[in-house]
Amino acid sequence: GQSLQALSCFPPPWSHTGSLLLAVHFYSLPRAAPLIPSTALGVLLLILSSLLAYAGIRRSLRNASLFSSLCLTMSVFWCGYGVVFILGGQGVLNDTGDFRNALVPGLVTFTLALFIIAVVGFLCREVILAMIASAVSLASAHEVAMHYSTAFGSSAVACNYMIVCLVGGYFALGRILYFLTKEEIALPGTDLAKKKTHEQMQSTRGSMNHFAVSGLILNMLSASVFGCRLLGVTGKLFIGQVPWLWAAGIYQIGICILSYRTMDVLMATFFGFTSILKFAGGYCLLYPIWQPEEPSFPTPFLVVFSILFAVLALFLTLKSPVDGLYLLFYVAYCIALACRPKGFFEGGPQGVDVAIFVASALMTLIHLYNVKASAKIPTGKGAVKALLARSSFLKIREGADLHAPYLGYSKYADAEVLGYACSVLASFAMTMTGDPQAPLATVVIPWVVVAGGILKLLGGSVAFARGKTLESSVFILYAVMWIIWGLTRYGGLYGTTRSFHAAVGIIAFMLFNGFIVFCTLFLNIAWFFYSLAFLLIAVSFLLDAIHALPAGYDIAATLIFGLVSFYCFLSALFNSIFEGSCLPMGRPIVQLSGVGGGMTKCLHLPARKASSVKRIADILKNGGTCGIPTDTVYVLVAACNRPDAVEKAHHSKRQAQDRPMSLWISSLKQLEPAKHLFTPLLWDFMEAAWPSPISLVVPRGEWVDFLGMKDSAKYVGTPQSIAIRIPDCSVTTHLIDLVGPIVVTSANPTGEADTTHHNQVYAKLGDKVDAVLCDGPSPENIASTVVDCTKIDSGNIGFFRVGIIPKSQVKLILILLLLP
Repeated sequence: GQSLQALSCFPPPWSHTGSLLLAVHFYSLPRAAPLIPSTALGVLLLILSSLLAYAGIRRSLRNASLFSSLCLTMSVFWCGYGVVFILGGQGVLNDTGDFRNALVPGLVTFTLALFIIAVVGFLCREVILAMIASAVSLASAHEVAMHYSTAFGSSAVACNYMIVCLVGGYFALGRILYFLTKEEIALPGTDLAKKKTHEQMQSTRGSMNHFAVSGLILNMLSASVFGCRLLGVTGKLFIGQVPWLWAAGIYQIGICILSYRTMDVLMATFFGFTSILKFAGGYCLLYPIWQPEEPSFPTPFLVVFSILFAVLALFLTLKSPVDGLYLLFYVAYCIALACRPKGFFEGGPQGVDVAIFVASALMTLIHLYNVKASAKIPTGKGAVKALLARSSFLKIREGADLHAPYLGYSKYADAEVLGYACSVLASFAMTMTGDPQAPLATVVIPWVVVAGGILKLLGGSVAFARGKTLESSVFILYAVMWIIWGLTRYGGLYGTTRSFHAAVGIIAFMLFNGFIVFCTLFLNIAWFFYSLAFLLIAVSFLLDAIHALPAGYDIAATLIFGLVSFYCFLSALFNSIFEGSCLPMGRPIVQLSGVGGGMTKCLHLPARKASSVKRIADILKNGGTCGIPTDTVYVLVAACNRPDAVEKAHHSKRQAQDRPMSLWISSLKQLEPAKHLFTPLLWDFMEAAWPSPISLVVPRGEWVDFLGMKDSAKYVGTPQSIAIRIPDCSVTTHLIDLVGPIVVTSANPTGEADTTHHNQVYAKLGDKVDAVLCDGPSPENIASTVVDCTKIDSGNIGFFRVGIIPKSQVKLILILLLLP
């Protein structure tokens, strides 16, 4: 299994398969009828591009940055390439000139991008990858030349793709020999062990966003479409170039998500912003479908967009001045779009596109080389941080817990910055009322649907993964609102008469939002005003649906909701970069006992960290009570040698006298000094049954004193017996090793269901718990089985509770012990 996995992951067979298809296609191109029809070739390339994307993402999570960049670059190349072939096969691209104008922007981009990857690959001794990248780069360059000069035949393109097939075949042969000979024979360049060790050493130096390179290449692709038109490389902007722009937009959203996975909030937000521009560019090139004239652009929106880019550039400069300067190109781009009524079709924005293409290529080289090489190209990292280190007012946040999730187990950084920014963008897009007779004449739909809808859905999904249930619900609800009613309003879907059903639907959304406004009373002030201000947006949609929208109302609603969202955007940015609360979100308007206690009074520590377990142990030693995960459900624990803590845990339960607390140990060695006080059969039964989710109720005796319980003993068990257990959970037993025996009770008030998630611990117990060790959902939803062993010497056992372990399994343990 491991051999097959290694063979399939580096380099992927999908690149060789696609190259073979393209080699066959170009060899047969001079024929009257190609061997592979254009539509079929396009579909196959789309399938292979998705497989390449999967391989790149999967491998990238293991820090194989160059491989990931190559896979994702070739994936988006073949995605756009395949769709262009499909359009050609379906007759959308009518003549040779259309096919050339459609293909060349993408080919130019990937010629340069793959050349950069090849150069870095050769410099870093990744020869196999470098040869593949250089061969595909040469194939793309030859294809560009072929479209402009008949002197260049298609055979040169095919030859380059054959090189990819041969290199891939060599590598596959090397890996097969490597495993068949049990690592004794390794062809040069095919031994992954050294590469893997080098990547692991690189990854230990700090987390890096390996996906940024792919995002920068996507910026090159979109800039190439419009830049080629300005430079005269292509003759026109038309529907044939939409596949490149929308493929770049889709992949850019994926890069945004993956950047959150690498805990890079600022670059993730930047890639989210650029994806909006890519979708808008593709949307604008579709204009001949519904109108003869080029669409116009809403100036206020683009001005606000440039402000958001500028703010993001300022904060990114604190991390890397070079990256911050790069973002200024997009500030200039938005300003250029705002100054020209036809936006993407004007020479000014296209000139900035050329600059973005060059800057993105340089940034790609810098990022890729710095990720792979030991010697770095200086980017100014640390310079700003050194300056701010002297400031007592602003202190940059850093450390392992910089993006500690709300629930303790999320693999994503916080996406609220992007969510608030999208609210700003969508609201200011409403300032353009549009012409009812030509609703699509103004570019509004991409800003409303992509920014207000798709990216806000992304933010809601990430917020949910981080355990922010209310925030995620708000983002998702607002995203649905922007998508449905944005398309309805700005897509001209109302028709000649306003729809009563549309108004009813909007009222339903307003009712949902009313409930959210109520819930935000218990969250913080900023969220309360954020949700309350959105009611103004919903009212605007409602009034428009019934044809009763007053003049100027949209502008007022936009300013109020936009400014509130902008404040939240700034606050989230400040809180993600700086320590303290420079721009606070405020306290809850209504504070209830136990609600929100988990965030303000109770530590939440991830169980996967040994340092977290040690901190929980220190709290228990100092008399605290903690919620911890086990092999079943979450429990509330206290140290046996702290009577005050045991009493606190005891009184956390209603009707505590009816719910005796149990005793947990980590090993029978802790009872070894008192072994003579247990009968041989009981001792053997404990050895056979533990560790497991089986609690054994044993007679109370002098053995209790050997555990140092002292005054705590009166709160544990009953006067006649005590339930004792060794849990089958490494985290719990390690904690007991640090603290000593612990007293345990369920982490829920009496009569309520068992606690199956650490988020429920503080929600149910509030200030009765001092800390929670977070491990996500419980492995089981059923508590332990409680066995009565007080009469075991007579060969009988009873059951106080049948939990996860059935009676038959427990009885089988006893039967095996009783057999001679």
